[in-house]
Amino acid sequence: MDVIEAIKSRRSVREFTDDVVNDTELEEIMDAGRWAPSGLNNQAWRFIVVRDAGTKEKLSELTHYGSIIKNAPVLIAVFLDKNEMYDHTKDVQSIGACIQNMLLAVHSMGLGSVWLGEILKKKEGVNSVLGAPNPFELMAVIALGHPVRKKRESERKELHGLVFRERFGLGW
Repeated sequence: MDVIEAIKSRRSVREFTDDVVNDTELEEIMDAGRWAPSGLNNQAWRFIVVRDAGTKEKLSELTHYGSIIKNAPVLIAVFLDKNEMYDHTKDVQSIGACIQNMLLAVHSMGLGSVWLGEILKKKEGVNSVLGAPNPFELMAVIALGHPVRKKRESERKELHGLVFRERFGLGW
């Protein structure tokens, strides 16, 4: 799949079939994430993969999107390892790029995923459930699996309303 096509056709998937996502697919997804740019190439992201129904049940209680958590075949909790960071803002930005790489990899493989951020309100609870060490700061949970087939659409604002030439106020 062409990169621009993947960017424009990827959609959040919140409903999954029971089909298994195998370890080879998961490794490829996380490998795509680790190739994201990071300041000083510090690669401060860390991942915890969750398949266990009991663990997903506990995590589901920490978010309004519990049904997505429970019903996804796989979750990838993405963390910032604060022991490896050098600048919080830059490292958070690099983890955003890491997550986007993983979402695009998922899509290119014919799988579906959604980036869950609301669960950050209970990140201490997530760390407790997953046994994540104190320096791990939760950045997101990615729910993924084989998507239930249905039409997914999205709109974007016009580019001319988002871009200015040289300085604010001068239209594109």
